[in-house]
Amino acid sequence: MDEATGWEPRYADRAARMRASEIRELLKLLDRPDIISFAGGIPDPALFPMEEAREAYAKCLASETVARQGLQYSVSEGYQPLREWIAGYMGRLGVRCTPDNILITSGSQQALEFIGKLLISSGETVLVEMPTYLGALQAFSAFEPQYDELRLENGNRTAASYGETAGRSERVKMAYVVPDHANPTGKTLSVAARERLLDLAQDLDIPVVEDTAYAALCFEGEPKPSLQALDVKRCGSIDRSRVIYCGTFSKTITPGLRVGWICAAAPIVRRLVLIKQAADLNCSLLNQMVMHRLAESVFEGQVKRARTHYARRRDAMIKALANHMPAGVSWSEPGGGLFVWLTLPAGVDAAALLQRAVDEIGVAFVPGAAFFPDARGRNTLRLSYSLPDEPTIREGISRLGRLVAAL
Repeated sequence: MDEATGWEPRYADRAARMRASEIRELLKLLDRPDIISFAGGIPDPALFPMEEAREAYAKCLASETVARQGLQYSVSEGYQPLREWIAGYMGRLGVRCTPDNILITSGSQQALEFIGKLLISSGETVLVEMPTYLGALQAFSAFEPQYDELRLENGNRTAASYGETAGRSERVKMAYVVPDHANPTGKTLSVAARERLLDLAQDLDIPVVEDTAYAALCFEGEPKPSLQALDVKRCGSIDRSRVIYCGTFSKTITPGLRVGWICAAAPIVRRLVLIKQAADLNCSLLNQMVMHRLAESVFEGQVKRARTHYARRRDAMIKALANHMPAGVSWSEPGGGLFVWLTLPAGVDAAALLQRAVDEIGVAFVPGAAFFPDARGRNTLRLSYSLPDEPTIREGISRLGRLVAAL
């Protein structure tokens, strides 16, 4: 035994694929007042419905009957009134469904882990855009897949091409996308690209996992139809749809209650319920009761406030980048969400730049290689404008621009 580190057992082979989230590690910098952090996509707590949450908890706990229910174990599927509200919300998005199509999860991150556990066997191929959400790569990689790249806007790969890459002994198992204001790029898939993805999924006979964490945060124009809504229109029923929709209240109401959901065909949901039972039995019923009250009372208002609030910060960041970044640097201009994707000149290592940025100018961001399964994209980085206010954004980008220019 190494006395410096302590005894460890012989781990499962999959443990070697588990990596710490660079974002979660960088969040520790938020406690340092000298750091301007563009790292985590943390919702601004100024938007949290504090008074409404206090009132909702008070009402749930005021009645002895309701309090006993809320503090007790519950069914794994989730709180029925909340599932009914979500089913109604999905209906407004063009997906007619019932509570039988809804499973409540501990945020959409748990949804991704459950879906990976249900669908992925070792060696099978998962199709993802590159870059893609780091948390999805973490959730899926424990099940030992291989990854192949989706190029939905400009690519022309066929189902046969993906099948050949997967190899004779394995197969393409699922596709994963963040179609709206994606983490990390901020980009949104066109309707044509969404239709191409559904065509590809049909040809490969695979499910599509649709992560919609940022879909409600649309700053301009009308939101695009969800992949699930497009697929239900094609096949005629949620129970015939191959799209598994992952939703969350974390970016619209609050992440602290840890309430997300899966909307999918009832047979898929029934199998996911078994995984939920084995994982944690049920989400906190009291938190679900509170979230139901908040969803009924403040959801639409929260979404409207968040769109206006984050649009101002997006504008401040885009303007600051234009004013302070040197030639050779490019960036995305998102129509919603919380992120800008920045590309540095070839040969500039964003991870090395981060170390200098923290030490020399007090600015943090996430190096882009974390969002690729093969660690490419070393000259890219993700900037979040969700937490710092507009003057802080301008100051932080000014500092970062000077550092990049000096390289």
